[in-house]
Amino acid sequence: MSTTIVIADDHQIVRQGLRSLLERYPDMKVIGEAADGRSAVRMAKELNPEVVVMDIAMPELNGIEATRQLVNTQPATKIVALSMHADRRFASEMLRAGAKAYLVKDGAFEELADAIRTVMSGRVYLSPRMAGAVVEGYVHAGTVAAASAGTNGGGGGGGGELSSAFIRLSPREREVLQLMAEGRATKEIAHDLGVSVKTVETHRRQVMEKLNLFSVAELTKYAVREGLTALDA
Repeated sequence: MSTTIVIADDHQIVRQGLRSLLERYPDMKVIGEAADGRSAVRMAKELNPEVVVMDIAMPELNGIEATRQLVNTQPATKIVALSMHADRRFASEMLRAGAKAYLVKDGAFEELADAIRTVMSGRVYLSPRMAGAVVEGYVHAGTVAAASAGTNGGGGGGGGELSSAFIRLSPREREVLQLMAEGRATKEIAHDLGVSVKTVETHRRQVMEKLNLFSVAELTKYAVREGLTALDA
């Protein structure tokens, strides 16, 4: 039996390259491709693949939020993150969201097949380049959290991962921020998310207040820096 795979990446040439690579292996079968996170979630629900190869910086819904949604609705589907970000913050957030593997795009693509086989055997796969950084990040986060607890909570000044968008904002607030940064109007956001315009306006106000950022330009820069969207999204 071949492992069924959906590839989610906003660049067609990357999807085609990954499909070509994976279909060289008789134990792997690509059954779908998605160009954005929302399509990836929808396609995975329809096709029920065993593995989704998930990019992080995608339009509509980034790979971290897409992973979080898929893990909640389809826990049997394994998520393999394949990203341009060699940054422990992104790897840590993908793992927290439920991904079972994290690879960097500038590594050998042949590594992807090994990662898929690893997660299908019930184990977690981290590319050698990222493994040490991720462990260091968890140790650092635990140390900062312990220090904050020892100083009556310490406020939110820990910086780094503890002050990231994935800590400060709710999942829905992050979705709204991403769509705002991508230039979507309030009515469009409301339609995409299936909520009222008033609800979107409330989320937008909460995002601005939490981040202390009150212009679209500032919010866009923040969203790009945090990996919620990409400059070319």
